[in-house]
Amino acid sequence: MLAGAAAFANEATQRPIAPKPAIDNESATSTGPARDKIAQNTKARSGAAATATANAELKTADGKDVGTVTLTQTRAGVRLALALKGLPPGEHAFHVHAVGKCEPPAFTSAGPHFNPEKKKHGKLNAEGHHAGDMDNIRVPANGNLTLTVVDKDITLEKGKPNSVFQESGTAVVIHAGKDDYMTDPAGNAGDRIACGVITERAAKTGAAR
Repeated sequence: MLAGAAAFANEATQRPIAPKPAIDNESATSTGPARDKIAQNTKARSGAAATATANAELKTADGKDVGTVTLTQTRAGVRLALALKGLPPGEHAFHVHAVGKCEPPAFTSAGPHFNPEKKKHGKLNAEGHHAGDMDNIRVPANGNLTLTVVDKDITLEKGKPNSVFQESGTAVVIHAGKDDYMTDPAGNAGDRIACGVITERAAKTGAAR
């Protein structure tokens, strides 16, 4: 019996251990279908979310097209890209209003300034400002203006109190005069000379900066 046990132990010590399988070269290197597939899957998982966008087509009291405002959500707030034409030269107040209606001739249907936090008007007002308040725009002598501004107090994200996508809608309005940034409720900006309802657009892929 002792001889048999010794023989078994000797056989066990001499039996070769099966080698571990080699690493697949395609997985280990930076090229090849396997690595490409991994890279594609990683990219898909980390891809940027679609960026919310909206626009407004501005018209005057007599129905004349005076340009567009394109709104894009960014990390800093909503970027408003203005492409305006045929406006009276000079300084004009530019606001987001609380109702998505632009009924001529006075455009009072657009309601007051967009003001979800119920503040007073104007950045110089100690109790201000409205979320829809923005700096004046300056239209050159030819009446055309291309300008980009950012409103950090509004969002295109639905469901938030400061979202421009409210049940009543919202609009952008240009006034005849300039905003004094202080007087409630509208900065003594005068008549509303152009108005455009903010309308949601198909989201763009890729995060805006």
